[in-house]
Amino acid sequence: MSSKDFQERLYGEKPANYALLDAGGGKKLERFGNIVTIRPEVQAYFQSAHPFSKWNEMADLEFHDKGSQKGFWKKRNEQTPDQWTFEVEQLSIELRLTKFKHLGVFPEQFSNWEFIRQQLTPGDSFLNLFAYTGMASLVARSCGAEVTHVDSVKQLISWSKHNMELSGLDNIRWIAEDAVKFVLRATKRGTLYQGIVLDPPAFGLGVKGEKWILDQHLDALLEACSKILAPNGFLILNTYSPKVNLEFIRQLANKHFRGRSLEVKELWLRSDTDRDLFFGQVLRVN
Repeated sequence: MSSKDFQERLYGEKPANYALLDAGGGKKLERFGNIVTIRPEVQAYFQSAHPFSKWNEMADLEFHDKGSQKGFWKKRNEQTPDQWTFEVEQLSIELRLTKFKHLGVFPEQFSNWEFIRQQLTPGDSFLNLFAYTGMASLVARSCGAEVTHVDSVKQLISWSKHNMELSGLDNIRWIAEDAVKFVLRATKRGTLYQGIVLDPPAFGLGVKGEKWILDQHLDALLEACSKILAPNGFLILNTYSPKVNLEFIRQLANKHFRGRSLEVKELWLRSDTDRDLFFGQVLRVN
């Protein structure tokens, strides 16, 4: 691997009660609080440090694919709950066993949450697009920011509200809407945000079944976001798509955020067994 490859990598920090224990063989072994999981991971194409027999001894849960999009969880310990509370700094969220292998948090985003903490001050306006279960919204609200949380899936907004209550927070503005439509309306209103975070899926459907394909829509989305970002504000983009690489993101960032400080990196985590795992790309505009 060249020195340039390493320079383009951002090795993320991890929450204190999360561990990437090992990875390899198309899977990753993780600990969320006291619960250890095994999940499929296409980026873990290398050999794991420990044999799967050892993983099986450690794990409470394992996700099994059933088709290309969904699957099921198998409990190795019947006492393992279907949901449990996970602590991140002073915040609490509920993790749940979903049929899409996700649990409700992406620990690799911890360094971005810390970046948000460094940037926001009380009263700042903050926009979280494609907001999922709201971890970035909680971080921003805990800083005293005025938070707008946008996601097209109403069930995820309900989950996010529950997380807000678990964390002892309040007064987050919830919007169940297609993120692109929301941003376009905000540009017409002249609304400006001190911070914007967007974590768009590679593929997806909007509230009314609109098709979302990241590489086809990212240019227009970033252009719209550039119009609602305050002059001294910041933006974080996370992507995880085989068709969106660093050079493509860099070109769009230079096009829409000319004159700003730009950081475009691959996001990686290192396991406790020194296995490096790729988690997509990150753009930070400041």
